[in-house]
Amino acid sequence: MVNLVRCVSNFQDLISTKFSVEVNAICWKRELQGDFVEIVNLLNHKENLAILEPEELLALTLTPQGLLAREMLLSDFEWLKAAGADPLINLISHYDRDDAFPFFPTDVYSFHVDRSPIPGSTFLCTYYGESSEILPNEQAEQKILIPEIRAMLKKEYNGLQEDFDSFLTAHFFDLHYQAKAEAKPICCGIGNLWRLAVDSPQSQVLPCIHRAPKEKNGEKRLLLIC
Repeated sequence: MVNLVRCVSNFQDLISTKFSVEVNAICWKRELQGDFVEIVNLLNHKENLAILEPEELLALTLTPQGLLAREMLLSDFEWLKAAGADPLINLISHYDRDDAFPFFPTDVYSFHVDRSPIPGSTFLCTYYGESSEILPNEQAEQKILIPEIRAMLKKEYNGLQEDFDSFLTAHFFDLHYQAKAEAKPICCGIGNLWRLAVDSPQSQVLPCIHRAPKEKNGEKRLLLIC
Protein backbone atom coordinates (compact mmCIF):
# COMPACT_ATOMS: atom_id res chain seq x y z
CA MET A 1 0.00 0.00 0.00
CA VAL A 2 1.54 3.31 -1.05
CA ASN A 3 1.39 6.02 1.62
CA LEU A 4 1.52 8.57 -1.24
CA VAL A 5 1.67 11.78 0.84
CA ARG A 6 4.23 12.92 3.38
CA CYS A 7 3.55 16.16 5.28
CA VAL A 8 6.27 18.60 6.30
CA SER A 9 6.25 21.82 8.31
CA ASN A 10 8.54 24.18 6.38
CA PHE A 11 9.82 25.03 2.90
CA GLN A 12 13.29 23.57 3.40
CA ASP A 13 11.85 20.16 4.26
CA LEU A 14 9.49 20.43 1.30
CA ILE A 15 12.35 20.71 -1.18
CA SER A 16 14.85 18.44 0.59
CA THR A 17 12.67 15.47 1.60
CA LYS A 18 13.29 12.63 -0.80
CA PHE A 19 10.58 10.75 -2.62
CA SER A 20 10.50 7.01 -2.05
CA VAL A 21 8.69 3.88 -3.22
CA GLU A 22 5.95 4.72 -0.68
CA VAL A 23 5.81 8.50 -1.12
CA ASN A 24 5.48 10.49 -4.36
CA ALA A 25 3.75 13.62 -3.00
CA ILE A 26 5.01 15.95 -0.27
CA CYS A 27 2.80 18.60 1.31
CA TRP A 28 3.63 21.63 3.41
CA LYS A 29 0.30 22.09 5.17
CA ARG A 30 -0.45 25.75 5.95
CA GLU A 31 -3.15 28.19 6.89
CA LEU A 32 -3.45 31.16 4.54
CA GLN A 33 -2.71 34.59 5.94
CA GLY A 34 -4.52 37.58 4.47
CA ASP A 35 -7.28 38.29 1.97
CA PHE A 36 -6.65 36.63 -1.39
CA VAL A 37 -10.16 37.45 -2.57
CA GLU A 38 -9.17 41.12 -2.53
CA ILE A 39 -6.25 40.42 -4.87
CA VAL A 40 -8.36 38.35 -7.26
CA ASN A 41 -11.07 41.02 -7.39
CA LEU A 42 -8.56 43.74 -8.26
CA LEU A 43 -7.05 41.84 -11.19
CA ASN A 44 -8.91 42.68 -14.39
CA HIS A 45 -7.85 39.98 -16.84
CA LYS A 46 -10.24 38.77 -19.53
CA GLU A 47 -8.22 35.82 -20.84
CA ASN A 48 -8.93 32.28 -19.66
CA LEU A 49 -5.47 31.95 -18.13
CA ALA A 50 -3.36 34.97 -17.21
CA ILE A 51 0.24 34.80 -16.02
CA LEU A 52 0.77 37.39 -13.29
CA GLU A 53 4.13 39.05 -12.86
CA PRO A 54 5.29 40.08 -9.36
CA GLU A 55 5.43 43.69 -10.56
CA GLU A 56 1.70 43.63 -11.33
CA LEU A 57 0.91 42.37 -7.85
CA LEU A 58 3.22 44.94 -6.26
CA ALA A 59 1.38 47.71 -8.09
CA LEU A 60 -1.95 46.85 -6.41
CA THR A 61 -3.24 49.14 -3.67
CA LEU A 62 -4.26 46.80 -0.89
CA THR A 63 -5.72 46.78 2.59
CA PRO A 64 -3.60 45.34 5.44
CA GLN A 65 -5.18 41.91 4.87
CA GLY A 66 -4.49 42.16 1.15
CA LEU A 67 -0.87 43.05 1.91
CA LEU A 68 -0.53 39.90 4.03
CA ALA A 69 -1.88 37.79 1.20
CA ARG A 70 0.45 39.37 -1.37
CA GLU A 71 3.44 38.90 0.92
CA MET A 72 2.71 35.19 1.30
CA LEU A 73 2.22 34.68 -2.44
CA LEU A 74 5.38 36.54 -3.42
CA SER A 75 7.40 34.82 -0.67
CA ASP A 76 6.44 31.43 -2.11
CA PHE A 77 7.36 32.69 -5.58
CA GLU A 78 10.80 33.89 -4.43
CA TRP A 79 11.52 30.75 -2.37
CA LEU A 80 10.86 28.56 -5.39
CA LYS A 81 12.99 30.73 -7.66
CA ALA A 82 15.85 30.59 -5.14
CA ALA A 83 15.52 26.78 -5.10
CA GLY A 84 16.06 26.69 -8.88
CA ALA A 85 12.43 26.32 -9.96
CA ASP A 86 10.62 28.47 -12.51
CA PRO A 87 7.32 29.38 -10.80
CA LEU A 88 4.33 30.94 -12.50
CA ILE A 89 1.45 32.76 -10.81
CA ASN A 90 -1.73 32.02 -12.72
CA LEU A 91 -5.19 33.57 -12.61
CA ILE A 92 -7.52 31.02 -14.19
CA SER A 93 -11.13 31.25 -15.23
CA HIS A 94 -10.83 27.92 -17.05
CA TYR A 95 -8.34 25.87 -19.02
CA ASP A 96 -8.75 25.08 -22.70
CA ARG A 97 -10.44 21.73 -23.26
CA ASP A 98 -9.01 19.09 -25.57
CA ASP A 99 -11.53 17.70 -28.06
CA ALA A 100 -9.24 16.25 -30.71
CA PHE A 101 -10.23 12.76 -29.51
CA PRO A 102 -13.57 13.19 -27.70
CA PHE A 103 -13.39 9.75 -26.09
CA PHE A 104 -9.91 10.53 -24.69
CA PRO A 105 -9.39 14.13 -23.55
CA THR A 106 -5.79 14.97 -22.67
CA ASP A 107 -6.35 18.31 -20.94
CA VAL A 108 -5.44 18.99 -17.30
CA TYR A 109 -8.95 18.16 -16.07
CA SER A 110 -8.10 14.51 -16.73
CA PHE A 111 -6.06 12.58 -14.17
CA HIS A 112 -2.51 12.67 -15.49
CA VAL A 113 1.17 12.71 -14.60
CA ASP A 114 3.73 15.30 -15.60
CA ARG A 115 6.79 14.30 -17.64
CA SER A 116 10.29 15.75 -17.65
CA PRO A 117 13.44 14.67 -19.55
CA ILE A 118 15.38 15.11 -16.29
CA PRO A 119 14.47 14.25 -12.68
CA GLY A 120 12.33 16.97 -11.14
CA SER A 121 9.15 17.87 -9.32
CA THR A 122 5.94 19.78 -9.92
CA PHE A 123 5.16 22.41 -7.28
CA LEU A 124 1.67 23.82 -6.88
CA CYS A 125 -0.41 25.83 -4.44
CA THR A 126 -3.99 27.10 -4.78
CA TYR A 127 -4.63 30.36 -2.92
CA TYR A 128 -8.18 30.96 -4.07
CA GLY A 129 -10.81 28.90 -5.88
CA GLU A 130 -11.16 25.17 -6.33
CA SER A 131 -8.05 23.11 -5.57
CA SER A 132 -6.34 20.29 -7.43
CA GLU A 133 -6.74 16.59 -6.64
CA ILE A 134 -4.19 13.78 -6.48
CA LEU A 135 -4.88 10.08 -6.84
CA PRO A 136 -3.02 7.14 -5.25
CA ASN A 137 -1.36 5.14 -8.03
CA GLU A 138 -2.96 1.87 -6.97
CA GLN A 139 -6.39 3.50 -7.36
CA ALA A 140 -5.84 4.30 -11.05
CA GLU A 141 -5.42 2.54 -14.38
CA GLN A 142 -3.32 3.87 -17.23
CA LYS A 143 -5.93 4.58 -19.87
CA ILE A 144 -3.93 3.20 -22.80
CA LEU A 145 -3.97 -0.22 -21.07
CA ILE A 146 -7.77 -0.35 -20.79
CA PRO A 147 -8.81 -2.71 -23.65
CA GLU A 148 -11.82 -0.77 -24.95
CA ILE A 149 -9.93 2.54 -24.91
CA ARG A 150 -6.90 0.99 -26.57
CA ALA A 151 -9.13 -0.46 -29.27
CA MET A 152 -10.61 2.99 -30.01
CA LEU A 153 -7.13 4.50 -30.19
CA LYS A 154 -6.06 1.84 -32.70
CA LYS A 155 -9.03 2.80 -34.88
CA GLU A 156 -7.77 6.39 -34.92
CA TYR A 157 -4.21 5.34 -35.77
CA ASN A 158 -3.25 4.99 -39.42
CA GLY A 159 0.46 4.23 -39.18
CA LEU A 160 2.64 1.16 -38.86
CA GLN A 161 1.84 -1.16 -35.96
CA GLU A 162 5.41 -0.93 -34.65
CA ASP A 163 4.99 2.86 -34.34
CA PHE A 164 1.75 2.71 -32.34
CA ASP A 165 3.46 3.32 -28.99
CA SER A 166 5.19 6.38 -30.46
CA PHE A 167 1.77 7.66 -31.55
CA LEU A 168 0.48 7.27 -27.99
CA THR A 169 3.44 9.18 -26.57
CA ALA A 170 3.28 11.94 -29.20
CA HIS A 171 -0.34 12.69 -28.28
CA PHE A 172 0.34 12.36 -24.51
CA PHE A 173 -2.15 9.50 -24.19
CA ASP A 174 0.30 7.54 -22.04
CA LEU A 175 0.26 10.26 -19.37
CA HIS A 176 -3.44 9.88 -18.55
CA TYR A 177 -5.20 7.67 -16.05
CA GLN A 178 -8.70 6.58 -15.14
CA ALA A 179 -9.76 6.38 -11.51
CA LYS A 180 -10.92 2.94 -10.39
CA ALA A 181 -14.47 2.58 -9.10
CA GLU A 182 -13.36 2.56 -5.46
CA ALA A 183 -10.88 5.43 -5.88
CA LYS A 184 -10.74 8.20 -3.29
CA PRO A 185 -8.97 11.29 -4.72
CA ILE A 186 -7.18 13.52 -2.22
CA CYS A 187 -8.05 17.21 -2.27
CA CYS A 188 -4.90 19.34 -2.21
CA GLY A 189 -6.70 22.06 -0.27
CA ILE A 190 -6.23 25.81 -0.13
CA GLY A 191 -2.89 27.27 0.93
CA ASN A 192 -0.95 24.01 1.04
CA LEU A 193 2.25 23.97 -1.03
CA TRP A 194 2.73 20.64 -2.77
CA ARG A 195 5.67 18.89 -4.43
CA LEU A 196 4.72 16.06 -6.79
CA ALA A 197 6.96 13.43 -8.38
CA VAL A 198 7.09 13.54 -12.18
CA ASP A 199 7.72 10.90 -14.83
CA SER A 200 11.35 11.01 -15.99
CA PRO A 201 13.76 8.42 -17.43
CA GLN A 202 15.96 8.24 -14.32
CA SER A 203 13.25 8.36 -11.68
CA GLN A 204 12.93 5.41 -9.31
CA VAL A 205 9.57 6.69 -8.03
CA LEU A 206 6.10 6.41 -9.52
CA PRO A 207 4.92 9.82 -10.81
CA CYS A 208 2.10 11.46 -8.87
CA ILE A 209 -1.29 11.31 -10.60
CA HIS A 210 -3.25 14.56 -10.32
CA ARG A 211 -5.76 16.78 -12.08
CA ALA A 212 -7.05 20.34 -12.15
CA PRO A 213 -10.50 20.89 -10.64
CA LYS A 214 -13.59 22.00 -12.50
CA GLU A 215 -13.94 25.68 -11.64
CA LYS A 216 -17.12 27.00 -10.10
CA ASN A 217 -19.12 29.12 -12.53
CA GLY A 218 -17.81 32.69 -12.43
CA GLU A 219 -15.11 31.94 -9.84
CA LYS A 220 -11.45 32.24 -10.77
CA ARG A 221 -8.51 30.34 -9.33
CA LEU A 222 -5.30 31.90 -8.06
CA LEU A 223 -2.56 29.31 -8.46
CA LEU A 224 1.21 29.09 -8.18
CA ILE A 225 2.73 26.29 -10.26
CA CYS A 226 6.05 25.15 -11.68
